[in-house]
Amino acid sequence: MKFKNIAEAFNCYRNHNIADIEKRTAEIGNLINTDPNINIQELNIELEGLKQAKENIEERSQGTQQFNPITGMSFTGSTGEVKGDVFESTEYRNAFFKTMLGQKLTVEEERTFKRAMEIVDIEKRADSFSTTTNSAAILPTHTLNEIIKKARTMGGLISHCRSFNIPSNISVPIGTPSTKAKWHTEGEKVDSENPAENIAKVSFAGYEIIKIFSISASSKKMSISAFESYIIEELTNCVMECIADSLVNGTGASQGTGIATGITWNGANSFTFTDKVAYTDLTQMLAKLKRGYSAGAKWAMNNATLYNSIYGIVDTTGRPIFIADPKNENIGYILGKPVIIDDNIADDNIFLGNFNYLGYNIPEGIVVETSRESSFKYGVIDYRALAIADTKPLVTEAFIKLSKAE
Repeated sequence: MKFKNIAEAFNCYRNHNIADIEKRTAEIGNLINTDPNINIQELNIELEGLKQAKENIEERSQGTQQFNPITGMSFTGSTGEVKGDVFESTEYRNAFFKTMLGQKLTVEEERTFKRAMEIVDIEKRADSFSTTTNSAAILPTHTLNEIIKKARTMGGLISHCRSFNIPSNISVPIGTPSTKAKWHTEGEKVDSENPAENIAKVSFAGYEIIKIFSISASSKKMSISAFESYIIEELTNCVMECIADSLVNGTGASQGTGIATGITWNGANSFTFTDKVAYTDLTQMLAKLKRGYSAGAKWAMNNATLYNSIYGIVDTTGRPIFIADPKNENIGYILGKPVIIDDNIADDNIFLGNFNYLGYNIPEGIVVETSRESSFKYGVIDYRALAIADTKPLVTEAFIKLSKAE
């Protein structure tokens, strides 16, 4: 079984018995010693999950001493840990936002929050700057999903590209359009096709995105739902907008790579116009795009380019090539292909392509850290959002560019 991260491996084995865990640990050790082609990184993730699951079982078997104030006696109770993914639990969600607000946690919430920190090893990461009034935690899964969902309503390329949640610096295969099957004459030899020819590989790096924002200390009195709504809005507006801009303009130097700079544009995949965009410029772009990508192709440009350079173009019969689509609440269509408006794209630049082959990666969610010391004199609380992310064109041949000649 393959696991994406330690948390997933832990949650898989946490309800097994110690004998099964030790048996699986021995099997992994044997695989490492005998199979030279085994994926060591995947097995290390599983081993760490097994180790944490065993420790967790041992802790539960010992029980915890609790004091009953009515009887005046101590008793041994269960740990009451949540089942399944800790970060999806209601206990962790409440603990996260209460910690950010400086509110008191219940016993269950405190236990769940501590367990979550052990899984992601966040305490070691925070040692370099942590103080008694600071805290750091991974966003709850529900909140992160809401941020990404809201980002997809922002419009622009981020609403149409592919999102990933994979470890950084690992090569991932991306399928590209393959050749069609052929008619076969009975009894004749058929040459096999190498699937590798239709698979592109992409490796995302890990770059930091940081945003610091402050709110009044009176936020401590906010409800959890109100504070969560604020966090979703703030992180969507800063972190996700940074990713949206990188999808277009990222240079690849200490930041993600964008479609404008990450593709080598030349005579094979780009065109230029001198004064105004002509009808034939757009038809040439459609003709240049390879057949496998054209089925899901879309146009992308900013709002000024659409209305200054495209809106007035007509075809050979005098009909406008841009057709608005108010019925479906889309921008419209150019020569039958949908239009994406993204104001991160420079003026007089038009992209045509299948934007499913443009992607961004957030491997470890978003870490939110709080400090009540740095703004002590101002009576505000500082929050820092930190995300490790990358953006990249996955398959460069899926895109064609039209721009104004310099």
